[in-house]
Amino acid sequence: TVEELPVIADGIELASGGLSTDGKYLIVTFVSRSGGSAIKIVPNNGAGVVEMLLHDTEEFSRNVMDTSNWSMSVWPSLEYRQMYADAWRLLRDYFYDKDMTNIDWPEVFKRYLPLVRRCAKREELDDVLRLMASELSALHVFVFGGEYGSPLHGDRRLEKANQVASLGATLRKSIEWAGYEVTTVPERDPDFGMMDDEAIYSPLSDRTLRMSGQRGLKVGDVIVGVNGESVANVPDLGMMLRGMVGRSVRLDVLRVASGPSFPPTSTAARKKRRAAVAGNSVKNGEEEEGIMPEPVIVVPVSPSDAARLRYSAWEWKTRQSARTLAAAANFTVGYIHLRDMSGASAEDAFVRGFYPDYDKQALIVDVRHNHGGNIDSWLLDVLQRRSWMYWKSRTTNVTTGGLGWDEQFAFRGHLVVLMDEKTSSDGEGFSRGVSELGLGKLVGMRTWGGGIWLS
Repeated sequence: TVEELPVIADGIELASGGLSTDGKYLIVTFVSRSGGSAIKIVPNNGAGVVEMLLHDTEEFSRNVMDTSNWSMSVWPSLEYRQMYADAWRLLRDYFYDKDMTNIDWPEVFKRYLPLVRRCAKREELDDVLRLMASELSALHVFVFGGEYGSPLHGDRRLEKANQVASLGATLRKSIEWAGYEVTTVPERDPDFGMMDDEAIYSPLSDRTLRMSGQRGLKVGDVIVGVNGESVANVPDLGMMLRGMVGRSVRLDVLRVASGPSFPPTSTAARKKRRAAVAGNSVKNGEEEEGIMPEPVIVVPVSPSDAARLRYSAWEWKTRQSARTLAAAANFTVGYIHLRDMSGASAEDAFVRGFYPDYDKQALIVDVRHNHGGNIDSWLLDVLQRRSWMYWKSRTTNVTTGGLGWDEQFAFRGHLVVLMDEKTSSDGEGFSRGVSELGLGKLVGMRTWGGGIWLS
């Protein structure tokens, strides 16, 4: 038996370990609780290991190199050449075809090497790496990551200050109203208040604003002011929303479509009209017609959250359209959109869409714009389930006329997969699997073509 002896050293924590290039030494990296770091060099033999485990555990201070103020000089042009050679060797050693699809791979190395010598920054090196890798015509070979220069220097405060917040709606600049007219207010599926641990709604929607006692905006309403300043004073509304993500913002809104919150003759309305005219946020003609701006307090969201909101709204609208068209044709249909095939979020999307509708007469699996991942086998496994025994009941399965079956949740209807030129990677694999296994029909355009990577 082998007895494990823990190495106990107060105040430090082991970070990593490895061997020197010649294999003669163990290299142990550790950090102290105060934030410092150090490297311990141990001879790679029995005596060295015994010395470290038995005689150096209290202070752990023998044969230690202090790296707290360690710095390194890097010659970028030489580093770029090493990175280029490493990328070339990675493809040479791991590409699925050892003959590199009959491409003279050493010649490719020589062809692009002069361009590497001329690279002045990392972005230029990435361009050369893409050119070199593209010789294989394998779309699943990517170049990303690295040390890129940034005018914000990675400072999150600067990034947040310069980020343009979103009102979570589509707006159109209106010359007639001297403001921005609301053209769409995206709404996601109301049955899923939380999706992937997030609850993102449009800051202008009634669902959001009614929680603070306000009314949501409707298509046709016009935003004429932000924080007391007329939107006509700036070339773009985004200039007034910079750095406002998650912060309260006052909008002056002409409720052209949703109607005024106060009767035009009320005292509150007269006070608001006088204040609006005094602040020049409303034109005299508008005041005479009884249309006046009302204050609405909103909390803008980040551009990424706004993008997710629009995507979720598109999904829900497409699902509703599919059900409406099916009902008009006198059959039932389920609709699932898969944005990608990666991890729990993709699995949850399939579960949310499939299991409530597994008993429908038709099922649409929409993998347009799918970014790929690695869950095609699981999806195909679920869709291959077949019913072999049936049940009849007067009190259950009312949506199918009392009919139930085993295997449980086996889909018995017609399957259609929607795809387009942006269906990539595992989205393509899933689509091909449906076709090869005879599970359904493929409808759409030729996909991205990224079935080849290193394998």
